[in-house]
Amino acid sequence: MYKIKRFIKKLFTPVSIMMIPHDSKRTINIKVPSVGIVISVFLWLVGSIFIISVAVDSVKYYDMKNKLSFYTAQFTELNHTISTLQKAEAEFKRLLSFGSKEKILENVDTKINTQDAGSIDMDLLKDRIKKTVERVVTINSYLRERKNIYLATPVGWPIIGRVTSDFGKREDPRYGGTDFHSGMDIATSPGTHVKTTADGIVSFSGWSTGSGNLVIIEHGFGYSTFYAHNSSTVVKEGQKVKRGDIIAYSGSTGHSTGPHLHYEVWLNGRPVNPRQFIEEAKNVSKEK
Repeated sequence: MYKIKRFIKKLFTPVSIMMIPHDSKRTINIKVPSVGIVISVFLWLVGSIFIISVAVDSVKYYDMKNKLSFYTAQFTELNHTISTLQKAEAEFKRLLSFGSKEKILENVDTKINTQDAGSIDMDLLKDRIKKTVERVVTINSYLRERKNIYLATPVGWPIIGRVTSDFGKREDPRYGGTDFHSGMDIATSPGTHVKTTADGIVSFSGWSTGSGNLVIIEHGFGYSTFYAHNSSTVVKEGQKVKRGDIIAYSGSTGHSTGPHLHYEVWLNGRPVNPRQFIEEAKNVSKEK
């Protein structure tokens, strides 16, 4: 008991703290119980540890927040990538359901947005998605090109009628003798609709001495078509036309022996047999 009282007495024994200001010779004495100094030191240590702990937690919190934001953005981008690829896959499945090449090309939607497919910053996944996106882009580019070629290729009959003179060597109906016929003559009633057989731009529409009222259409990819001896034309030079559009009405103008359409197909600057393009259309119809 005596020792406890003695210990308590020591705790409360005053300790003098002397402070000497530089601008004064007078000293300042402060008496503080010993226990006060111990408590002050303890509180200082506790406060320092607390502040350090809060600082460390804050650094960890902001680091974790930044990482969370980064991975959230990455997974959002991944989700967008997967969504885009699923749309592209669905579009390709829709195209394949049409069965025939011509129907597939006619229904190609070349506006599939593969540019927004994105990428993910995870090596393996990023590599796989990148390769998948490249394949989708390649397929889409191929389909776009094939569609453009298909739309530029003459297909089917330009008019309803009967073939009276085929492509190749024949006897000249006006002057006799053998000559080369660079197109196909299709006899029909005057005023019958003449339709373009492929998408393109009208490069000539008007009067040409031997051909009468003539329409020439440039289709691209080396293709051109000629429609001659019409009673009238209904398109202008520079006008865009699509396969099946009415461009003229049949007649017997120019060097003609009766109502008919003289139809020519040119490829890379040379006339080719139009019948092959008409037969191609028949084969497509049979497939359907």
